[in-house]
Amino acid sequence: MGATDPVGYGEKPPGRATASHAGATYGEAITDGCGLEPDGRHPMSDKKNIADPHERRAFKDHGHMDVVTLGGFTLGRGVFEPGWRWSNDVQPIAGTESCQVHHTGICLSGQMTIRFNDGQELDISPGDVVDLDPGHDAWTVGEEPCVILDTGVARYAKPQ
Repeated sequence: MGATDPVGYGEKPPGRATASHAGATYGEAITDGCGLEPDGRHPMSDKKNIADPHERRAFKDHGHMDVVTLGGFTLGRGVFEPGWRWSNDVQPIAGTESCQVHHTGICLSGQMTIRFNDGQELDISPGDVVDLDPGHDAWTVGEEPCVILDTGVARYAKPQ
């Protein structure tokens, strides 16, 4: 470790030095200001509060999806009210037989059941982190809205 290698990585640790720094050590890559705006900000840094989304996609009934997109990253907060069912509330918008979106996310509150096209069912509840393949129906369970943060929503609940 040294002045140009503060954590002992040596030459070009994976994912840290850019192509413009070929041959630069880790410390040189971060301390020379390469890629920063004149005010010191990173050009890709951004934020947006999900309470003020870029887009709100209303379901036919029983809820909505709030969507924020920053650069190439999209996050949705789905609020699925009691009585929500994909085949009733989103299928008319999507125009597909079953949901064809690959969902990845976490359930914050409420409960939901997902039934895949092969008949397998999966129940999710608060704290469950999910990776759901396309080809499913889903519905809320109980009288509490199910709230899910989902990174797979770039195309979700949008007309085809």
